[in-house]
Amino acid sequence: MTLKFMARRVAVGVVILCAVCLITYALLYLRPPTSIAQNLLGPDANESEVAAKVRELGLDRPFLVQFRDWVVHAITGDLGASYGSSQPVIGIMSTRLPITLSLVTGGLLVVGTASVAVGVIAATRGGAIDRALQVFSIAAAALPNYWVALVLVVVFALNLSLFPATGFVPPDQGVGRWLASITLPVVAIAVGGIANVAQQVRGAMLGELRQDYIRTLRSRGISERAIVYRHALRNAASAGLTVLSLQVIGLLGGVVIIERVFALPGLGTLLVDAGSAGDVPIVMGVVAFMVLVVVVVNTLVDLLNGLLDPKARVS
Repeated sequence: MTLKFMARRVAVGVVILCAVCLITYALLYLRPPTSIAQNLLGPDANESEVAAKVRELGLDRPFLVQFRDWVVHAITGDLGASYGSSQPVIGIMSTRLPITLSLVTGGLLVVGTASVAVGVIAATRGGAIDRALQVFSIAAAALPNYWVALVLVVVFALNLSLFPATGFVPPDQGVGRWLASITLPVVAIAVGGIANVAQQVRGAMLGELRQDYIRTLRSRGISERAIVYRHALRNAASAGLTVLSLQVIGLLGGVVIIERVFALPGLGTLLVDAGSAGDVPIVMGVVAFMVLVVVVVNTLVDLLNGLLDPKARVS
């Protein structure tokens, strides 16, 4: 059963990856090849130069032929070369990856820890604390992350000078400087996720605390702390874990905007610039990587939920 469960989840992930790549390539194909070539050559290029560039890049071939060739090379780890710089796409992405990875990983850690704390406190304390946390969750979910980013920059970078307003410092140049450079971006992309996951954790915790086994544990004299954290939270973890895995999509989407606000040269900035220039290999490489990350994370979460809750394997 476990092997079938794993195989089914992996198969679904592969289908999703292929479908997203196909749709992305189809959307890129809608842009006239001459527009891409003209953009690369500059406004002074004549029609013959543009036509030659189109043939050089292979943009005059049928759609399915282009997509097939890209898939064949991508399977072997070759994402092609940038139209603009002629550098390997993997090499370009590798220089940008640490920035985006820092933001997404940091955002996921902040969302995971903060949302569990907020959800558990809201479910167990109730009253004014619960209402205040509910208001925070609703407000945080409604605020655009770019607006949050701008407020953080104005308050904590420009006015208080606690953190840098822009730029990224690699960890090898000082862990403290690295943490300072990613703190505001991480908070900006994590605020909405905290609200969403905290609501799910709160709901799951309230449901668990109403179960009969909780009353049994209390009748046996088990401490409330042990009941909440050893039993209720453990059983509610499946719902929170599933929602947390979905936040990876939001975090990857958020970095596209946040990297612009904080002038961070990560994968999000690379994707936007490549899309504007019509640099198909870079766009496809970044999109495929992001989708692969989402698929892998969600597949791992599905497998983990299947181990924690056998009923999840059936569903």
